[in-house]
Amino acid sequence: MSRTPTGESVTARVVRVMSSFDADTPSLSVSDIARRSDLPVATAHRIVGELVKYRLLERNDTRISIGVRMWELGSRGSHTLSLREAAMPFMEDVNAAIKQHTQLGILDGNEVLFVERLSTRGSVVNVTKIAGRLPVHACSSGLVLMANASRDVQDELLSQPLERYTDATVTDPEQMRRLLAEVRHQHFAVAAGLITPGATGVAVPVRDTDGGRVIAALSVVIPHDQANPQSVVAALTTASRGITRAMTRGSRH
Repeated sequence: MSRTPTGESVTARVVRVMSSFDADTPSLSVSDIARRSDLPVATAHRIVGELVKYRLLERNDTRISIGVRMWELGSRGSHTLSLREAAMPFMEDVNAAIKQHTQLGILDGNEVLFVERLSTRGSVVNVTKIAGRLPVHACSSGLVLMANASRDVQDELLSQPLERYTDATVTDPEQMRRLLAEVRHQHFAVAAGLITPGATGVAVPVRDTDGGRVIAALSVVIPHDQANPQSVVAALTTASRGITRAMTRGSRH
């Protein structure tokens, strides 16, 4: 693998450039990319030029964005594609019944990566986006995913400071351990105002085709004054089981 004069691999620099983009900033100038990737502008310019050449990035005047070729490669190889395809009909049912944001998230490090989201006009304020991320300790999907993760993964999370977003955010490690144990026992999480005041997240686990390992979290975001979160849990649980059955049928073909 070729390396730069500083000893860093070229691949590492390319990854830093690609990682400059996020859900809130889908397009950047070359100077923005250089700053975010901590690279000299000339170096960022050269790498961006190569990535544009291979259509992994796109240039529109002075702005750079992720290219269609990158989306194509990512969609083709990602295991989330079959998960999203299996989940979509059931997410549509939940969205039609609850009439609030419905989303599907997976665990990636200490964050939830949201791979699909359906919205309804007039829904409660929600900060999640497709391909967006939230910290696991501050959302219902994250609590479900972390509650069902290994002890090593939980210990890694709890060894780091937990950021407080609202007065309701749990930041004490021991309190978080108790919360995760409760979520694991009851098979759902209700997270009221952990990251956005006025909104409550409700999430359940989605299990793999063997019905054991938790591979995703299915959730909705409802207003604080929602009359009966338990009815939301029931709808999500039914949908989650349907997703697992759909993936099982798909794996047989």
